[in-house]
Formats: sequence, C-alpha cells, structure tokens
Amino acid sequence: MAPWAPAELWLLLLLLLQLCPARASAPRSCPPACICTSDLLSCSRQTLQRVPRALPPTATTLDLSHNALSQLQDGWLAALPHLEALHVGHNQIGELSPRAFHNASRLRHLDMSSNRLRAVERHYFEELVSLEELLLYNNHIARVDENAFARLSGLRKVYLSWNNLTSFPFHAVQGLGNFSLRTLDLSSNSLLSLPVEELAALPEHVRNGLYLHNNPVRCSCPLYLMLQRWRQRGFSSVRDFFEEHTCKVSDAVPRSLIKLLKYSHLFENCSAEPDPAQPVPFPVTVGRALLLACNASLPHAAYMWISPHHEPIRPPGNANRSVEVFHNGSLRIASARPWHSGVYVCLAISGPHNISRLCEVNVTVHYSKPDGEAFSTGLTTLLGCIVSLLLVLVYLFVTPCRCPPCCRTAPPSPPQECSAQSSILSATPPATDGPSRRASKHVAFLEPAREALDAKERPAPGEALPDGRHPKVLQLRSDTESISSVFSDTPIVS
Repeated sequence: MAPWAPAELWLLLLLLLQLCPARASAPRSCPPACICTSDLLSCSRQTLQRVPRALPPTATTLDLSHNALSQLQDGWLAALPHLEALHVGHNQIGELSPRAFHNASRLRHLDMSSNRLRAVERHYFEELVSLEELLLYNNHIARVDENAFARLSGLRKVYLSWNNLTSFPFHAVQGLGNFSLRTLDLSSNSLLSLPVEELAALPEHVRNGLYLHNNPVRCSCPLYLMLQRWRQRGFSSVRDFFEEHTCKVSDAVPRSLIKLLKYSHLFENCSAEPDPAQPVPFPVTVGRALLLACNASLPHAAYMWISPHHEPIRPPGNANRSVEVFHNGSLRIASARPWHSGVYVCLAISGPHNISRLCEVNVTVHYSKPDGEAFSTGLTTLLGCIVSLLLVLVYLFVTPCRCPPCCRTAPPSPPQECSAQSSILSATPPATDGPSRRASKHVAFLEPAREALDAKERPAPGEALPDGRHPKVLQLRSDTESISSVFSDTPIVS
C-alpha cells in the first residue's frame, strides 16, 4: 500500500477539526465560580455581585448563598426549567422585582434568610405556585401584605422569625389556599398584641405549628388562657418553647417582661372559660349514614368543611363523592368507615378574607357489638351472685337425707367396741358374744396371732350352728372368712 500524500493528510486533518467543535459544543460549560454536578449547582461563598450567566439547564438545586448579591433580575430563572430548590441566603437583597421568579413554577424550596428585605409584598412570591417551604428569617421585615401568600396553595412552612414585625394578618392564613400550612414561625419579633379570637378560629393543625414565643406581647388573661389551652392540648408550639413565652407587664417599662407560663400563679385570678375550639364528640357505627350540621345563619355565605386528612370539601363533595356537602352547610357520609374518623371543621366564607369557623366535630367510627355481648356485664354478674347465694342456702338448710324414711338410727355401740382391741378389725367376731353384738363389715389384714385362734374356733362343715337365735351371725362370719382367705398365705383347696 502506497503512503498517503501530504495533501491528503491535510484534508483529513481539516475534516477532523470541523467535526470536533460540533461535538464539544453540545454540553454547556459550568461557570468558573461554581461547582456543577448532574443536577446540583453550587456557587456559594464566592463574593458574587451578579448571578453567573450560562447556567446548566439540568440543575434542580442552585446554591448562591453567602455572596454579595443585591438584586435578582427579571426572568433570570428562565434558563433553569427544572429548578426545585434555590438558596440565596446571606446576601444583600433588599427587594424583589415583580418578575424576579418568573418561569419558576417548579420551585418548592426558597431560602432568602439573612438578607435585607423590609417587607413581603404581594407580588414577591405569587409566581411560585408550587412553593412548599419559604425561609425569610433574620431579615428586616416589618410588614407582610395580607395577600402575600394568597396564591401559594401548597405552602407548608413559613419562617419569619428574627424580624421587625409588630403585627401580622392572621386572617390571611385562613385563606382558601393555605389549608396545607403546618408551620408559621413568628417568634423573636416585636409583636405587641395578639388577636386571640382570630387565633382561636385558625385550624388546629395551624395552631399546633404557630410559634409566637419571645415577643413583647402585652400581658392579658385571654392570652394566658389561650396558651394554657394550647399547652393542655399538647401543641408543639407551646410544649417545645414553654419558658420562652413572655409578655410585657407595662408598656411604660420596656424591659418588664415575664415568663408567662412558668409563673402562672401571677394569673391565678384569670377565670378559665370553656374552650370554644373543643370539638364536639360524634360517635357512629360502621356502615351507618352520618350527617353533620353546620350553623347556616350567615347570609350570602359559602360553606366548606375541612376533613381529618386536611382536605377542603366544598359543595357538592369530595372527588369520589364519598363525602357530600350541601349548600346549607351540612355534611353527609352515606356509609361511615373507620378512615372517616377524626375532626371535621366547618368554615363559613363570606368574602376573600372573611372566613369564620363555625364548629368542629370529632367523629368516631366504631364497630357494633356482637349479639353475644347484648347483655350487660353488670347484670350477668348480679345474676351469678344470686344463684350462688341460693345454692349456699339450699346446701345449709335443705340437705337431703341419704336414708329412706323408714330407716331408723342404729343404737349406739357398746363401750367395749370402742376399746383398742376392737380398733383392729378381724375376720372373726370377738370372744365376747352378746345379743347386741354386730360384726364389722370393714375388713383389714389379720394379725398372725389371731389366725391360729380363729382356726380352732371355726366349726366343721357338718357341724350345727352354735347359736340358732342369730342366723345372721353365720352369714357375717362366712363373709369375713371368705375375705380372710383372700389375704391368707395358705393356698385355697376346693
């Protein structure tokens, strides 16, 4: 084979150079200040003042924390369509533009803690329809718009601690899109008062995760009684921070804070009122129909129930129609099952932010008792005691006689039969014969000394009876002789 010409080699080299850049330009390069993996992009602690460009589109987690970012541009997340978690904490962000989170509908976790935000406006997070966890602690937030979380239907956790909040729109938490909320941390702020009635109207799962400790709230009996009820019901917001719940005795003295629950004796004059939030018990048997009534006295109000599984149920009912809700506010379950047990909350909605809780019903679905358990246990025990008492009385006073009525009691035995000699049972009668002597029918082993004496006194077969006046003596004697022959060592000769 002839060697290739130099012109052919150059042509082959040019062809390879044209193919290599096309293959190398397919994957997008990682920014120099970041570390890229398959779905993780970390650009933290790089003193970045702007978000890097040309980010890999495959990233699901982006970490830009501990930098010097002061703003986020509009639509900067359009290049990350699969992003689910964003960390921009410990930066210098003071506000957000209306389209800062445009095209981030998949984002579920957002960490903007330790920034310089001064408020939470309505447009900040309304694009994040899939958001579940929002971290805003350690900012300078002094105000939260009442519609800031209105569109976040899946929001579960909001952390607003260590800010400058003096008030909070608690009625906004009752919005239709916040029934999945489990944690609302408002601790370590500057809350001066708490609307006890609005807090009592919140669902139980929200109150369980509503953290209000370490705030300079003005001391009052309603506040104390509310926290005491939360403590008795085991809410983690009070149980986990028992000593951190403080209140201010006097507004004129800024540092007059006391531990509200620890020194409860200071509020002993507060009269405890019944808990309006205590659910009404409602037992029902498996398979029976269940109808819960709701107070429908509010005009032009729509009614909705919250199921024990935190599912909002509005007319006409849930998805599979196992639970029906009517326009008059009543709830009906055609056939109760054990999984229907729990607390049902009825809400009346007369406006976007006018939601009031009407009632809570604690449904308990149980199985019916078997037919064998129809009788009361106490009645069965009482009948058993009466029958036992009757048997004891019959045994004591109506004992039946073993002998027939014609039987007479035998005369007492003579004194000599009680002697030591008569205690040894013998096969032959004693030496003393008397008219009233009776032979013992009990047989025991004969003494050897007695056997020789009995052999001499035994009459011959043809010999006459010694005493004709007592024919029974012979019968008894023959019986004892036959028995003594069984226990004798001598063989029996026929």
